[in-house]
Amino acid sequence: MAHWARVKGGIVTQVIVAEEEYFQTYVDDEPGEWIQTSYNTRAGQHDLGGEPLRKNFAGVGYIYDSVRDAFYPPQPYASWTLDEETCTWTPPTLYPDDDNSYKWNEETQQWDLQE
Repeated sequence: MAHWARVKGGIVTQVIVAEEEYFQTYVDDEPGEWIQTSYNTRAGQHDLGGEPLRKNFAGVGYIYDSVRDAFYPPQPYASWTLDEETCTWTPPTLYPDDDNSYKWNEETQQWDLQE
């Protein structure tokens, strides 16, 4: 079985599990196209050492970029930039490397310690 994402206007509207043969007989009267996605692919890497597929596992609301042939989530904050290699969003300031919990503050473009 494989995972498939319905993409309409570049946005994922649904993700299902199905055999490829399913689409040979499936009558689909909704707009969009079905594109295969891999549950084991994240940030351009396959969790089990296999071949990564389309940079990230698709989720509802994700973007499908046909030029990059990649799925990625919507931009979380205006200041974050898309890493072209992994198709993940990168903040202007890296997340602190300690045991505390932080939340992004878009106004200051810094990580605020969560109380």
